[in-house]
Amino acid sequence: MNKITEKIKNDKILNLIKRHVKNADVYLVGGALRDFFQDKENFDKDLIIDKADAKKFAQSLAKSIDATFIPLDEENKIYRLILKDKVNCIDIANLIGKNIEEDLKRRDLTINAIAINLKTLEILDFTEGIKDLKSKKIRHINEQNFVDDPLRLLRVYRFQATLGFDVDNELSEIVAKHASKIRQTAVERINYELLKLFSGDYSAKTLTDMDKTGLLKEILPISQELKKVPPNLHHHLNLFEHSIEIVRQIEEIYKKSNPEVQEHLQKTDFSGASRLAHLKLAGFLHDIGKPDTWTIEEDTGKHRFIKHDDIGSKIGIKLLKSAKFSKKQTDYIVKMIKYHIYPSHVVRNPEINEKVYMRLIRKMGNEVIDVIILAMADRLSARGIEITDEIIAKNINNLQLLLDFYLSVKDSLKPLPKLLSGYEIMELLNIKPSKELGEIVNALKEAQLSGEITTKKEAERFVETKRQA
Repeated sequence: MNKITEKIKNDKILNLIKRHVKNADVYLVGGALRDFFQDKENFDKDLIIDKADAKKFAQSLAKSIDATFIPLDEENKIYRLILKDKVNCIDIANLIGKNIEEDLKRRDLTINAIAINLKTLEILDFTEGIKDLKSKKIRHINEQNFVDDPLRLLRVYRFQATLGFDVDNELSEIVAKHASKIRQTAVERINYELLKLFSGDYSAKTLTDMDKTGLLKEILPISQELKKVPPNLHHHLNLFEHSIEIVRQIEEIYKKSNPEVQEHLQKTDFSGASRLAHLKLAGFLHDIGKPDTWTIEEDTGKHRFIKHDDIGSKIGIKLLKSAKFSKKQTDYIVKMIKYHIYPSHVVRNPEINEKVYMRLIRKMGNEVIDVIILAMADRLSARGIEITDEIIAKNINNLQLLLDFYLSVKDSLKPLPKLLSGYEIMELLNIKPSKELGEIVNALKEAQLSGEITTKKEAERFVETKRQA
């Protein structure tokens, strides 16, 4: 208790808020209290307002602390303040119910139902949430709360992934009982929580626990297809377990990576979630093309998955579009699926040199680090009887050399010049927009990537040769 109150007393933003509190009762709830208890830095604060209008309070506070006021949900009176640093934010809402106890008991988990009165610093814990924080347990408050909002079923595992706590057995049974109700929830809300799950340090273990309740099947039905592919000479795990192991390996590789790699993977280039979260989701989906391409050679008994990367990327497009992921998110995840084998192919090249490295770097663009980390995780997750420790060590070492090379040259890289436009090619060859034109444009790009062509004259000769062929 003392830890939480001391953190609140020393928090600059909360001190600004406390000065603004007059006749209203203002309660700090949720994540900030968890963070304070765990000695974590906090940037998001949730306030519940009683005896005052949340909107007026939020607008007045915004003016007082020079923050940007954003209405999130006018119907339910939920508002957000973004502070000038663009990092800290405050969510403000009126309490729901007759009093703060009723409001807190309407929540999903005990660890989310702790509050502190900012005026008196009285801690309110009607559901033993602090006890559960201490014992690292995720418990529910009321089963009906999950029926009223089925998204809370997924939030159970989002918090498991971010906190590393164990889910109470009774709560697991509730999730299993109501798992199919998650389909009643808008996919955009599911995607948000799913990426929060993949943002956590414990995503891999969480996916296993989610699967046991049937919730993973409801959210990502394709995950069950992976279970059909058994272990083989290259893989010691079935495909589903291999896909979860990839997520775990990405988490481990990230922890051991240098600050430059970690900084890149923490960028939020596609949505509010990091590249790392998207990479872990891509890792889980990287082999979704294998069930459809799986064959077993009669004479050798070897399992083959020809073009599973290409087929998987096409499946990924349909899957992510139907789930309403953004175009940027879809493009990134599909790119990872399509090229997850590519770095290992490159470093196995017997004539490996800087030119070979540069082709991959040019082709992958800003995703070089990401795809190399994915290739490393894939290699470390496949330890069938034909895969020796020597094979793994050599592959990982070569991938690290590729990564190191990229980090050494990335700041000096310049975009490839556009040597010939599509219009210029049509003029040169006297052709119209067509499939042939598209093929020539792509071939020219590939030739540039490999360094075969560097000037406009070389490009002109190349396309003329292609037309003659």
